[in-house]
Amino acid sequence: MNCADANLLLSAHSDGETNMLQAHSIRRHLQACPTCAATYDRLLSLRTRIRAEAPRYAAPAELRARVLATLDAVRASAPAVRAGPTSERWRWLTAGAVSGCAATVLAWVLGTAAIAWRASEDFAAEAVTAHVRATLGNHTIQVASSDQHTVKPWLSARLDYSPPVRDFAPDGYPLIGGRIDYLDRRPVATLVYHVRKHTIDVYVRPESEHGTPSTLRTIRGFNVAHASGFGMDWLAVSDINAGELADFVGKVARESGP
Repeated sequence: MNCADANLLLSAHSDGETNMLQAHSIRRHLQACPTCAATYDRLLSLRTRIRAEAPRYAAPAELRARVLATLDAVRASAPAVRAGPTSERWRWLTAGAVSGCAATVLAWVLGTAAIAWRASEDFAAEAVTAHVRATLGNHTIQVASSDQHTVKPWLSARLDYSPPVRDFAPDGYPLIGGRIDYLDRRPVATLVYHVRKHTIDVYVRPESEHGTPSTLRTIRGFNVAHASGFGMDWLAVSDINAGELADFVGKVARESGP
């Protein structure tokens, strides 16, 4: 094995994805080639750092339920193969084809679900980061007002959509203003409320089929709650009680109105 051949397989070998013959050849080459050995060491170091430092998320229970439901549906829809004079010899081929179809469907479902779930988790994490950044930088508000007829036009003039805005002071959650933040590389309307010396950021964007966060979760000590209403996604971030935050964002989504 020369260096060119080894470089094509080093990444796979570092992940344990080479077969026995390839692994044996690469190990012999690494013993004799300091350059490739150094490259391999860097790959191992990178893998170790990723495992130690990259965030890990537990897959939600609904993902497991979707996968199991899809498997059951594929099994139920797979045609039965009857033995006969001409079909007996091909039974193993048909079974293999059905298994291949099931594996393809399962891979597609897993991939789609994983991408959507990761997008939702990333969006929620971005919202927490934006909340912390605005709080620490003391720029939580760009337009200071409790009047929806002031906040809404200000936000709408800077966005390609018009977010619903409402003051909830009678319920103990006064609107104190708003700002434009950037989530998922797009500008997003942010409504700022107060309750008992706590700040609640409510990020409002047009409702999307993908990347919608789970109803309630905690990230870096901040609670994140999501609701939908009036064609919008409403994502609230605060350090208040998780249940209270979920109730509040649900109320905002139901009662804000365009």
